[in-house]
Amino acid sequence: MTEFSELGLSPATLQAVADTGYTTATPIQAEAIPYALHGRDVLGIAQTGTGKTAAFTLPMIDRLKAGRSKARMPRALVIAPTRELADQVSMSFEKYAKGQKLSWALLIGGVSFSDQELKLDRGVDVLIATPGRLLDHFERGKLLMTGVQIMVVDEADRMLDMGFIPDLERIFKLTPVKKQTLFFSATMPPEITRLTKQFLNDPIRIEASRPATTADTITQYLVRVPTQDHKAKRTALRALIERADVKNGIIFCNRKSEVDIVAKSLKTHGHDAAPIHGDLDQQTRMRTLESFRKGTLKLLCASDVAARGLDIPDVSHVFNYDVPSHADDYVHRIGRTGRAGKSGQTFMLATPGDARNLDKVLKLIGKAPEEIVLDIDWASIKDEPRASRGGDRGRGGERGRSGPSSRDRDRRPRPVPEHGQTASMEPFNPAAEIIQSSETPAPPRAERSERPARGRNRRGAEPRPAAAEAAPAPMEAVQPAPVRDEPRPPRERPERRPERDRAPRQAERPQGDRPQGERPPRDPSAGRDRPDRGRDRQPRDRDDRDDGVVGFGHDVPAFLAKAPPPRSED
Repeated sequence: MTEFSELGLSPATLQAVADTGYTTATPIQAEAIPYALHGRDVLGIAQTGTGKTAAFTLPMIDRLKAGRSKARMPRALVIAPTRELADQVSMSFEKYAKGQKLSWALLIGGVSFSDQELKLDRGVDVLIATPGRLLDHFERGKLLMTGVQIMVVDEADRMLDMGFIPDLERIFKLTPVKKQTLFFSATMPPEITRLTKQFLNDPIRIEASRPATTADTITQYLVRVPTQDHKAKRTALRALIERADVKNGIIFCNRKSEVDIVAKSLKTHGHDAAPIHGDLDQQTRMRTLESFRKGTLKLLCASDVAARGLDIPDVSHVFNYDVPSHADDYVHRIGRTGRAGKSGQTFMLATPGDARNLDKVLKLIGKAPEEIVLDIDWASIKDEPRASRGGDRGRGGERGRSGPSSRDRDRRPRPVPEHGQTASMEPFNPAAEIIQSSETPAPPRAERSERPARGRNRRGAEPRPAAAEAAPAPMEAVQPAPVRDEPRPPRERPERRPERDRAPRQAERPQGDRPQGERPPRDPSAGRDRPDRGRDRQPRDRDDRDDGVVGFGHDVPAFLAKAPPPRSED
């Protein structure tokens, strides 16, 4: 066992470590801190919960205390894959840098740019950020990375899973070539190995444990669910929670939607649970994590976004509701418990459909967890598909409405008019409107006489009673008005003067001498076949007239047509 006092740290840093209650360094801390204090590049491979954060935070504080920060030019840069992990690193820096004149800033998404820009303008020594928000500030011109002396990459394999490797390569190229790089990861996939060979300068490789191994303080259990039904899995999860003495626990699901469903199911059955995943806003995520840290929240339903960076030493249980799709995620999930030398228990639910993912997990960890058999009648549990739950709504149109369906309503016979007649499809002729007796067979045109009556009713006129409803007496005794029996004659137009009176004047004027804009003579017979609209149209302006005297229309008075009398010579 190595004491912190043997690692070469400054007295102020040792006092800050002692204030947190730690005196003995973990294997990764004991090996990495001395090399980091001397400025060497370090490649650290260690499982979660082994103290990697302190392994790079403590030497960074000692190396930066002699300098001074500049505006928009941080001296140290820490890159984390998730907001939760970045926030965890900032809390560790604040705790270990107590008493030091060092400033720091946290750049994560989900919060305002303006507050972060104010800190950058004042100048910070350490910048803790996620790749996306860091590049956003750089593209806005609010940040320069040419003064970075120390660069730390935490949970590099998680960045690979989240697709941050291109952003990480760009950040490396924006920083100076001569700098110290501390690179930490729980696993070493080939892509991470290529990245370390490209950007690290003769690093010291430190393996505190074999890559992708679980801590010995964690007891692992496996529960096989013989059905794919989700309700059966939720029932098994509740049975495990009630069976074990759970102080607080984290429940991991593969999908964000499943996180919400499991949290809602637990709350419905009386358990204190809340969800956390990437679709929630940052304020809700931070508030939920703070409640879990303080102990006011017992169960935390999370996606893999919370598998990294949750440094809560007193987590007693971890439940894998789904077998992780990537075997490496299993190591990070169960690493939330059994931290700092404390014991913890983990349970994993496996269905027949999880056989392939389960084989990958067992092959990675190199041992088979102990299996637990639950006393549950699986045959009696059946989760109805969500689509069939609303099936009753389709029969009645709405939930709770009883009665025949729309198909049955369409099959009902349509009501038949009381008069027993069927409307004719022939065009309506107003001249054929004749009122017939109900006893006398109506001629074919009598059927068409029903249409004008309906049309007048729509325009607000008084409805005309049917022949059978007008009077009990025969219709022969009632003589309809001749005006209604006969079509209305067209209104006569006033007689116009014969065209021969105007012919001489029109003949005298040549066709080419017509004034510009004057229309040709109009045929007086044009428009006579048009229906009378109740008024005679008059010329609207002078251009509509062909000839004549102004003020007299188309007719010339007789006194103007006469030749003037000869003047006398006197």
